[in-house]
Amino acid sequence: MRTAEIGRYGPPALRILAVAAVYYGSARLGLLQQLVRGQVTPLWPPTGVALAGLLLLGPRIWPGIALGAFLVNVSIGPTPLAVLGIVAGNTLAPLGAYAMLRRADFRTELDRLRDGLALIFLGALAGMLISSTVGSGVLVLSGALDADDFWPTWSVWWTGDAMGVLAVTPFLLALRRARWPGDAGIGRWIEASALLLGTLFVTILATGTNSSALLFLVFPFLIWAAFRFQLTGAAPCALLVMTLAILAAARESGPFAHHDLLENMVTLQAFNGTTALTALLLAAVITERNKTHEEIKRLCVQLTEIVAHMDPRDGPQTGR
Repeated sequence: MRTAEIGRYGPPALRILAVAAVYYGSARLGLLQQLVRGQVTPLWPPTGVALAGLLLLGPRIWPGIALGAFLVNVSIGPTPLAVLGIVAGNTLAPLGAYAMLRRADFRTELDRLRDGLALIFLGALAGMLISSTVGSGVLVLSGALDADDFWPTWSVWWTGDAMGVLAVTPFLLALRRARWPGDAGIGRWIEASALLLGTLFVTILATGTNSSALLFLVFPFLIWAAFRFQLTGAAPCALLVMTLAILAAARESGPFAHHDLLENMVTLQAFNGTTALTALLLAAVITERNKTHEEIKRLCVQLTEIVAHMDPRDGPQTGR
């Protein structure tokens, strides 16, 4: 992680305020995707924003995460003490995920399979245990939540925060590194446009039809994006697919119609998790494979040049 480059993002205070603003804005968008108003948010974007901010700007921007979390929760939290507890959990979770990723030698380029796996298991699944446990526990202790509802609330909180990391963090990391090749021809632009429009059309079709089997139609487009554009193409496509699926679940349309909340949550999170993992891991594998091929080609060229410039007299001597 190139934390030495963070100076070009502006003064520390400005970076902190920017993180707080983006955190708050993404939270307001996340609250629009509630399946049950004020209770069930299947994807919580601020967790992805917070972790990406730490990875790109360094741990000193944590006050921006805390400020953003406070601004979000102060108007919806049950009590001031509960708000402070939730803010603490929402701040410690991405910090914990960041610390674990640093110890795992995580690279923000996501150009290795191990980086993709680290983001999934350390950044999303393990790191977000902190926010869900602290937040649900604080609600129980403050009397805003019955003890019997701890585990259902915890599971929804954990999966929502984890999905936020899996959907938003790769997208922001890819956006930061996105560079369109200067020699890219019109064909490349046409392919990228066709990929985006095709993903949009197929996802709308799949989420607007009652058959859950049609949801699998999006995966060829995710594979296409990963093979041809790696993370730069796979991350936006995955985020688009997950967002449209959540909107369909919120409307109870398509494959999410005529089911209860639990069935819809299981179907939605299974689909979104598979979408995120397919896009992220396949893009990482393809990028790592391409880098390996380039390195082999470079070594072959160097070896060829060495052989070409070798003096024949330096070769092995035979006879007397």
